[in-house]
Amino acid sequence: MHDFIMAEDFELSDVICDGPYIPTKNVRDLPLTMPKTKKEYTDADRKVVEKNFRAKKILVYGIGLDEYNRISACQSAKDIWEALQTTYEGTTQVKKSKIDMLTTKYELFRMKDNESIQDMHTRFTIINELHSLGEVIPRNNLLKKILSILPSSWESKVNAITEAKDLQELTIYELVGNLKN
Repeated sequence: MHDFIMAEDFELSDVICDGPYIPTKNVRDLPLTMPKTKKEYTDADRKVVEKNFRAKKILVYGIGLDEYNRISACQSAKDIWEALQTTYEGTTQVKKSKIDMLTTKYELFRMKDNESIQDMHTRFTIINELHSLGEVIPRNNLLKKILSILPSSWESKVNAITEAKDLQELTIYELVGNLKN
């Protein structure tokens, strides 16, 4: 969703994260500002205010009916985004618990007996779940993890790959491809 919004209009991300722009005016000679009435909006004000509505439209179009019922009372794109984040990621405490659980799952991850490289790689998608929660594991560590969880019968292939390939440059997909050969 984030990438879609950024591709639509880079500034929409700011509206979603920071909240809508509210045009203001100075109050006489005082160091005070107050919101403008809609009649006082300039063309520039209207364009910036419109971004909140564009962001809301994108968010609403990207969700289903159940989610819409959860966010229909939200006034701004920021409110919608925060409601969806809480719904799908949980509160900060829940998110931290999910990260801890997935990290433990990652650390205990092993290749099963008689499992193909492709099946093991498919199960290894727990790293994508961690990434979506903001927990990024460096690629080099992921490669080392894959190489370390292979059964001892793979030792000669692991040695050949580590000697022939630069693990700093190798991608997970290339590693899996090399292991399949």
